[in-house]
Amino acid sequence: MRGTDTIVLAPIGRVESDFSESSSVEEMRQRPSRLVVRPEFAVGLEGLAAGDRIVVLFYFHQSEGYALRQHPRGDISRPKQGVFTLRSPRRPNRIGVTMAYVEAIEGNVLHVTGLDALDGTPLLDIKPYVSFFDASGEGEGT
Repeated sequence: MRGTDTIVLAPIGRVESDFSESSSVEEMRQRPSRLVVRPEFAVGLEGLAAGDRIVVLFYFHQSEGYALRQHPRGDISRPKQGVFTLRSPRRPNRIGVTMAYVEAIEGNVLHVTGLDALDGTPLLDIKPYVSFFDASGEGEGT
């Protein structure tokens, strides 16, 4: 793989949430969280508004190691699957992605719901949710 042996990413901010350790994804997504964008990147939020859906990319900073085959959600009663078919934090590059709803914006802070990231999680990127790109169409993958 030419030119891609090493990739360096720097966080654009951090997540603030009520969860310091892994909890039920459903519970985490119901509770409000904050995306605190570093001040030098705040102008990049221009155009976002309350009510928008966004795609949030973050780094699973508390995850250690990975397994290429895992039980979905750690449930040993379910058969193992390949890591690339799961949303598990135990993955080779520890990148997480979640769609969230913008509830409010205060300067460089986005108040969101729908996020399942822990407090202190490094924020890698924010993208608008665009159904043309982000929703699977008929006959496409799940």
